[in-house]
Order: sequence, then structure tokens, then C-alpha cells
Amino acid sequence: MRTIIETLIALPHVDSTTLNNEVVFVESCLETLRCDSVISNDAFLAAGAVQGGLSMIRNMIDAGISRDEVQGHLRDLLMRAIKLDEAHPEIDGAINSRR
Repeated sequence: MRTIIETLIALPHVDSTTLNNEVVFVESCLETLRCDSVISNDAFLAAGAVQGGLSMIRNMIDAGISRDEVQGHLRDLLMRAIKLDEAHPEIDGAINSRR
């Protein structure tokens, strides 16, 4: 999930459509990874917090927050994703392998 957020931060403009596509992808991917026992239920639940953060940012974009605010929230979410990656190092690679 760290890689997804780093990619979003690097974009010149993040819109709600882009974030929605990522949220849908992550949601589907996490469910599949959990069902296939690639990630544990604990990892699935922990990743859900980051996925929820992406959804929140998408909603905030729809509400009209500035690009700077979007970037700030993404940076905050990146810190959460880094902690997730430290606790469950298999998640980032497993998600990226599904692209």
C-alpha cells in the first residue's frame, strides 16, 4: 500500500476518480489476498485502515479541499502505510503483483 500512496503523492494532480480507482482496486485486491491466504486476517484488517484513509481523502477532494491539503493528507497516510509495511511486509508486494 506504501507504493500506491507514494505513486499518488508523485502525481501532479490527484482527483477523486483516480483515488476511487485505487480504492476499488485495493478493496478487491485485499479481499482476494485474504481469501487466498496470501495475507493474514490481521494484515487485511490493518490494511483496511489505509484503504479507509484513501476513501476519506477521495471524499474530501469531492468536497473541494485544496491540492496542498490533499498532499498533506496523503503524506500522513503514507506514514500509516509505512507502519503497515513494517508490521506486514508481504502486503505491498502482494498488492503490486496484482496490477
